[in-house]
Amino acid sequence: MQPDYSSKITTPERAVDVVRSGDRVWIHEGCATPQILVQALLKRYRELRNVEITHMLTFGDADYTRPEYEGHFRHNGLFLGENVRGAVMEGRADYTPIFLSEIEALFSSGALPLDVAFIHVSPPDEHGYVSLGVGIDCTLTAARCARYVIAEINDQMPRTLGDTFLHISKLAAIVETSHPLPELKCPPFSILQHRIAENVASLVPNGATLQIGIGGIPDAVLSCLRDRKDLGIHSEMCSDGVIPLIEAGVITGERKTLHRGKIVAGFVLGTNKLFRFIHENPIFEFHPTAYTNDPFVIAQNEKMVAINSAIQVDLTGQVCADSIGTKPYSGFGGQTDFVRGAARSKGGKPIVALPSTCKDGKVSRIAPVLDPGAGVVTSRADVHYVVTEHGIAYLHGKSLRQRAEALIAIADPKFRDALYEFAARARYLEAKPALVA
Repeated sequence: MQPDYSSKITTPERAVDVVRSGDRVWIHEGCATPQILVQALLKRYRELRNVEITHMLTFGDADYTRPEYEGHFRHNGLFLGENVRGAVMEGRADYTPIFLSEIEALFSSGALPLDVAFIHVSPPDEHGYVSLGVGIDCTLTAARCARYVIAEINDQMPRTLGDTFLHISKLAAIVETSHPLPELKCPPFSILQHRIAENVASLVPNGATLQIGIGGIPDAVLSCLRDRKDLGIHSEMCSDGVIPLIEAGVITGERKTLHRGKIVAGFVLGTNKLFRFIHENPIFEFHPTAYTNDPFVIAQNEKMVAINSAIQVDLTGQVCADSIGTKPYSGFGGQTDFVRGAARSKGGKPIVALPSTCKDGKVSRIAPVLDPGAGVVTSRADVHYVVTEHGIAYLHGKSLRQRAEALIAIADPKFRDALYEFAARARYLEAKPALVA
């Protein structure tokens, strides 16, 4: 044990005492959310004013966004989860649209200087290095840039390999804990999600390198790839769904043209099964998302298949993935990074997959136009494949007429006539000839 380790051990309450009014505090995201430190900070709210709390998706309560904490804390979300979404929609918190690959440059350039970083890490090794475990993401860079780093050291945090390490000399205070990490348990995928996944899977060749996210459709896609050979992973994140394919010898990385034989990721979102699986597992190589999501790095993987989701796609191919009209819902995440990286990969395929309807089939997600105020995450010049349960539309290099025809063909059948009528009024398509009596 390093000699200065024990001198830094303290209580959560004393550790967060470094935060001052007007500071900006970064919080480790996802399954690494340091909830003990967050709760300790909340207890100090009466003595603090205008503390900005910034992070991506976190788990657990985000009580600092509640009305009674206004004036004391204000959240600035770089990717929104359910625990902060309402506060942003109601104006008590902020949302910053930004590509995931570019967040860390905000810290290092001084555009978004950090005063304090709360991180959640493994115990140190004999050389004094802790691992950021399940979440390297933007947090390793945040810790390197922050004036003070407060670490929750949890003996249940897995030790992951790659660019995951921080020396204890960088830590201002240490809080030792032992408790299970926050988990993300996804429900089984539906029949609808499986139908979409079958269409997506038809685009995935042997030897492809995949970027795949979290949720029913990505899990269903993975379940449809059990007959493939030598798949690889280069992704901002991984879920439990990769484990069966690794154990079955489907995901090997043997044909990867970058980091051959390695699963490259920035973080994981999943359950304790996944956390145990990645612990000191040499097939996993974790990096900050400034690297994993760099389109120029992504493009070095041949046959790169990027699979992303959407809230709405209009008839020209514009993809909204971060808002519902004017209301921010999630964030850019890595969608644009991977769409552009896969587009420049030899044999690459950028895919946007979504159900054709929402609200129990009452609303078409293939829309005449995006809702007023809806954000465009993937532009119509970037989009290549759009996939629903009704088929695949290939849009890249296509005219507005061709795009409208292809997207109407994969819309829910009960909305196709209305979509065609709009396309005709917009002069994308010719009006259908009137029936002769």
